[in-house]
Amino acid sequence: MNTTDAKRILETALICAQQPLALRDLSVLFNGGLAADSLKLVLADLQNDWSERGVELVHVASGWRFQSRPEMREYLDRLQPEKPPRYSRATLETLAIIAYRQPVTRGDMEDIRGVTINSLLLKQLEDRGWIEVIGHRETVGRPALYATTRQFLDDLGVESLAGLPAMGSTPAQLAKLEQFELGMLEVPGSAYAAIEPELHAPIIFGDLASDAGKSSPSDPQ
Repeated sequence: MNTTDAKRILETALICAQQPLALRDLSVLFNGGLAADSLKLVLADLQNDWSERGVELVHVASGWRFQSRPEMREYLDRLQPEKPPRYSRATLETLAIIAYRQPVTRGDMEDIRGVTINSLLLKQLEDRGWIEVIGHRETVGRPALYATTRQFLDDLGVESLAGLPAMGSTPAQLAKLEQFELGMLEVPGSAYAAIEPELHAPIIFGDLASDAGKSSPSDPQ
């Protein structure tokens, strides 16, 4: 099979797919007749074909998918002028703590934020599929250890934890993370209402990003 035909097949499958497709899934399209290395070369070629368009082919944690480019969101938003409320700042801060310091317990999060974390907040993130319990710390009470999921990476549009933006202790750097999350952190109004509004205290993250490699589990493959 020539490259042109292979690209057409991959392009069609990826555009029609409802979720990212891993290499093993894409290989099925060719009955295993296209080696993994050759498949990657065709995907790279396909990426290049779409490099000047409003949609791009990206590799996220679960596989390959087409998605709109960030600069197109301004225009796509005009199709849906009424948007559901976004997650509260408390939710974003808690999610960032888990992402950069995982695995962490609820007590760890509260120590970093300096306030009590509503259990509904954690449940909301679990229900969204962004965090999960991966074990328990061997200490008094055996508190649950939380980490982010592959779904979190997919929704954020990155392949691994290494793709998260570097973040230090300044408000400007925190704003970078919020900009990075723009557009995906939306929830139904009823879910938003369940989060206590007083949990909006500012947070100083310190060197969470630089410490992430010391405490994070292996990135999902």
